[in-house]
Amino acid sequence: MGSARILIVDDEESIRFFLTNTLKQEYQVVTAESGEAALVCLQESAFDLVMLDLRLRGRMDGMRALETIKLLWPETAVIIITAHGSFESALAALREGVDGYLLKPIGVNEIRQVVGEVLARRERLLKNSSVAQEDGYLQAGDLLVDLKKHMVTCEGQPIELTPGEFKLLVYLIKNRHRTISPQELVAVVQGYECEEKQEAREIIKWYIHRLRHKIERDASHPRYILNVRGVGYTFSE
Repeated sequence: MGSARILIVDDEESIRFFLTNTLKQEYQVVTAESGEAALVCLQESAFDLVMLDLRLRGRMDGMRALETIKLLWPETAVIIITAHGSFESALAALREGVDGYLLKPIGVNEIRQVVGEVLARRERLLKNSSVAQEDGYLQAGDLLVDLKKHMVTCEGQPIELTPGEFKLLVYLIKNRHRTISPQELVAVVQGYECEEKQEAREIIKWYIHRLRHKIERDASHPRYILNVRGVGYTFSE
C-alpha cells in the first residue's frame, strides 16, 4: 500500500501543496488543477486513489468529474474534499460510489487516517473480487451470473449492469439464506462503512431500485429482491 498512486484534484494551489506534502512520504502523488486535467492524468496512468474537490472551477465540476471517473475507472477509489460540506452533498457523492470524504479545513492526521482506511478497503475488495471470480457461475431462477466475465443473463437474454449493481446482485445471491442490512450492502457495493442506518438506506435503495428494473419482470412486485421491513433485503428464487 506504500506504493499506492494518488491523484489530487483541486483548483487551489495551496491545497494541492498541503496534501502533497502530507502524503508524499508514504505514497506516489500527482496533482491536477481541474477536472479536465484529472481525466488526462487518468488516461495516461493508473491510480489507486483520487482525492477530488467537489467545488472545482471550470467546465467540469467535481460531481461531473466523479461520475466520469466511476464510469471509466470503477476500481479507482475516490475521496471527495469540500469546504461546502453538507449531508446532502456528501450523500449525493456517496450514491455515485465515492469511498470517503473530507471537509475543509482538514488536519494532517485526519487525511492520513482516511486515505489509509480507503486504500486498505480497496485492497481487500480487489482481493475478494479476484477470489470470487474463480467460482465460475451462479444460478438463481432464470438468472445466470458469469463471475469471470462479469456478465448476467435472464432467460438467456444479456442484462447490462454497472459494477456496483453486479456486486450487489452477486452478494445477494450468495447470501440468499439470510436477510442483509443496508449497512452491510453499502459496504459491499462501495466499500464504505456506513454507521447511520438512515444514510445506508438512502444509499442502497437506489441500487436496489435500478437493479430491480433490470432483472425483475415487474419491479413493483419483485420476485427476486425482497424487502424485509425494518431489517433489510433478502434474495428469493
